[in-house]
Amino acid sequence: MNHYIERIKEVYPELIIENVLANDIGQNNDVLIINHSLVFRFPKYEKGIVRLKEEAQILDHIRDIISIQIPYPEYESFELNEPGKVFTGYHLIEGVPFWNEHLIKVNHVDSMKLAKQLVTFLIEIHSVSKKTLVTSLNLIDSNPYEDMKELFYSIQDKLFHFINKKSQSEITFSFEAFLTHKEPLKTTLIHGDFGASNILWDPKSCEISGIIDFGGSGIGDPAYDFAGILSSYGMDFYNKCINLYPNGSEIAKRVTFYKRTFALQEALHGLINNDNVAFENGIKEYR
Repeated sequence: MNHYIERIKEVYPELIIENVLANDIGQNNDVLIINHSLVFRFPKYEKGIVRLKEEAQILDHIRDIISIQIPYPEYESFELNEPGKVFTGYHLIEGVPFWNEHLIKVNHVDSMKLAKQLVTFLIEIHSVSKKTLVTSLNLIDSNPYEDMKELFYSIQDKLFHFINKKSQSEITFSFEAFLTHKEPLKTTLIHGDFGASNILWDPKSCEISGIIDFGGSGIGDPAYDFAGILSSYGMDFYNKCINLYPNGSEIAKRVTFYKRTFALQEALHGLINNDNVAFENGIKEYR
C-alpha cells in the first residue's frame, strides 16, 4: 500500500493524504480509499491496465447519459504502462454494496422501486450509440458466440482436470447447446460485471445510490448484465427486472447460460493470475 501512496504523491504532489484504507473486494484492481472521499484503483495485472484505460474512456463518454451516479476519474496516470504505476481516482460515491441479504428484507413496493432503478440504468447504458463507441473510442464490437467458444476451449484446456466427470459433461452440454442453437442478437454497451458488489444503495432511502467498477464494460450481449442480477439476487427479483426491460423475453433465453459460466470464469481467472482464493471459490462446486 505504501508503494501506491508514493505513486499518487509522485503524480499529484498537491494532494494532501491524511488517511488511507485498503478495500480488498476488487478482483482485478487494488483499491485505496483516500481521506474517506477518494477512490484510487491500481490494476493488479498488465491486462487490467488496458481495461482501466478503456474504462476511463467509457466513463467519460457516458457521464451525461446515465442518470444514476457513476464514477468519473478525476485523477489518472497512464504514463508508465506497468502494474503499480497506473491508476485512476474518483470521488467516493455514497452507499454500501446492495447484497441479497439486504434485498430479502425490503417490502414488495421498495423491491419494485429498486428493480426500476436498476433497469433504468441498464436501458440507458444499453442504448448508448454503438457506432460512436467503435469509431470514437475504438471499442471492438464483440461476437458473444465466439467469445463463449473461446471461453469453453479455455475451460476444457485449463480447468477440466480439476472438475469431476459428471460436471464436465454438464458443462459441455450447456456450452454446446448455446453455441449450436445460435440466435441473432444485438450487441450493446454493457456494464459487464453487474453484480451486488458493484451496485451501491442507501438503506435509509431504500434507493440505488450508484453503480461502480466499469472494468468489464465493453460491447457485448445485454443479457450478460441480467445474468449478474440473476446470480446476485435470485429468480424472483430477476423476473421483476427482466419484465421491466423492453423486449426482455428476447434476451432472457441467454441469461441462465451466462450465469452458469460465472464460477468457471472466476476459477479460470484465479488459475491464470495465481489467485488461489478466486480459483477455489470458482472451482469448489465442480470438484
